[in-house]
Amino acid sequence: MARFTVRRRGLLLASAGVLAAPCVARAQAPAIKLGILQPVTGALAQDGEYGRLGAELAINEINAGGGIRALGGARIETVFGDARSNPEGGVAEVEKMQAEGVLAVVGGFASPICLAASQAASRYDLPYVVDVGVSDQIVSRGLTNTFRFGPGFGVVTNAALDNLVALNDAAGKPSRTVVIVHEDGLFGSGMARLLNAELPKRGFEVLETIAHPTPARDMNNVALRIRALRPDLVIPSSYYAEFVLLSRTMQQQRIRLKGIYCILNGAASNYRFVREFPDAANLVMDCNHWPDPRKPKTAELRRAVEAQNRFWLYNIPLNYSAVMLVADALERAGRADRAALTTALAATDGAFTKHIMPYGPTRFVNGQNQAGAPVNTQVQGGDIKVIFPRDFADAQAVYPVTG
Repeated sequence: MARFTVRRRGLLLASAGVLAAPCVARAQAPAIKLGILQPVTGALAQDGEYGRLGAELAINEINAGGGIRALGGARIETVFGDARSNPEGGVAEVEKMQAEGVLAVVGGFASPICLAASQAASRYDLPYVVDVGVSDQIVSRGLTNTFRFGPGFGVVTNAALDNLVALNDAAGKPSRTVVIVHEDGLFGSGMARLLNAELPKRGFEVLETIAHPTPARDMNNVALRIRALRPDLVIPSSYYAEFVLLSRTMQQQRIRLKGIYCILNGAASNYRFVREFPDAANLVMDCNHWPDPRKPKTAELRRAVEAQNRFWLYNIPLNYSAVMLVADALERAGRADRAALTTALAATDGAFTKHIMPYGPTRFVNGQNQAGAPVNTQVQGGDIKVIFPRDFADAQAVYPVTG
């Protein structure tokens, strides 16, 4: 009898272990490590912080919604890297992420960082999704691991110039002369070359092209040169701090223009600039990344951001959308494998709708989303208004500027 009792107890314990084991397995779907790369120190720290915020909002939403369902509800685990506002920092963080075993990397912000970091990621066949970086070199190197959901500066500049011509024609062509001001890095220099080639074709004379470093501590000489040239328009392509400094310097020197028409400017579509320097920001126009105001999720995210006493900047919706793109591709890949994820990203189509950008159906060609498109905005009455495209504009452009 004693022998039977021991066996019975053993059987009961074994049965309990068998019954418990599947529950433990189901509760422990391996997390997906996702690298989030942003410059949160150095000259680009503001943009990096807001890029990280956008990625975090998406990751929190995905995890709260049950994780990646095709992978058993796997949660996304953030592996964050500070690119320190330079390409070398970005590369160093990609190497660390590789050692951590991330499945993909999102972010980079600045074109030089994205260019170097995506190249580093390609050595490991590590999928890299660019958040902002607009240099078209990023997607013209034949790297199969690199994807950009938003538009590059070629698409943005062409749209900006088409809209400028439409604006100028509708007002009776008050502007004919232009001064281009740009940061002297990869993004700004490429933009300046394109503008110098295209503006004369559209009837504008480029009086001068003025480069400045990032960071820049003084814009007095730039403003004085603009004053001497007396252009109708200034077209600046700069990061946040430099354009704030330039616009405030031009205001202090009472430089009168028919318009400030920015392209991919770091401050012109930025609520921090609007709130802190409303006079300098008033009536500045920009062609840039901007979320779709028609989508309910846009307003929901903006409320969540502003509830934290943070500004609503375009870095947020771009990074939110880039992380959602990765999550969508993981669902379709069905396994936590870099090659499968790369294939799924490349095959993304119009069924991907969990982004908040004003784009048509997604279609990647050589890593570039062919549907990526910019929006024209103008600061009016302490707010940022959409003036192009017409189908969801919420204001008419004030142009030419008088007074």
